[in-house]
Amino acid sequence: MYDQSKLSELIRFARVDVGSTVIDVYPGDGDWTRLFSDTVGPAGRVFSFVPAEVAHFKNDPVGRMRTLATEPGRENVEAVSADLVAMREVTQQADVLWLHLFYHDLHTALMQARGATAAHFNRVVYEQLKPGGYYVIVDHAATVGLGTSDAQSLHRIEPASVRKEVEAAGFVLDAESTTLANKDDPHSIKVFDPSIKGKTDRFVYRFVKP
Repeated sequence: MYDQSKLSELIRFARVDVGSTVIDVYPGDGDWTRLFSDTVGPAGRVFSFVPAEVAHFKNDPVGRMRTLATEPGRENVEAVSADLVAMREVTQQADVLWLHLFYHDLHTALMQARGATAAHFNRVVYEQLKPGGYYVIVDHAATVGLGTSDAQSLHRIEPASVRKEVEAAGFVLDAESTTLANKDDPHSIKVFDPSIKGKTDRFVYRFVKP
């Protein structure tokens, strides 16, 4: 995770407020789910959404989120799972949908195994957000001009490609942040390489549903 100042800035950037409904897609260890739960308070709701495409992982991502939802004070968290493109069946219309270091995976064989594509998923997100709702994407930047070609191999994606795909679903780019930028990232190595892990050049986009 990031230091406290960056965490606070990202939550502000995402427009997550008291009473918000948030969908946290592929929540990993649940760190963001917990932060959103604290932020939205008792009047808000957080759907910790584990795509069925990864539900079989050995670390039991669904079970971990269900356990998280039983922690004291987490009554506003609901752990749910379904195919990516069936997200609407297990969540409610939301104010914010949060995608942290995951968008590039929409261009990998694992996520496409059940028929999901980035275009299809973006349309689902559009339908599931309230008018004026925010689609917030944080991801590892790829070299300019490479588009989605490094998504499978390096777990990176070119920001311009993400913007083009998301806007094609009807969203409008509302803001972008350089909070997680790193000009020293060569963009040519896998994000798990020890020399860059945790320090990759990351872009942050906030799209709005008109």
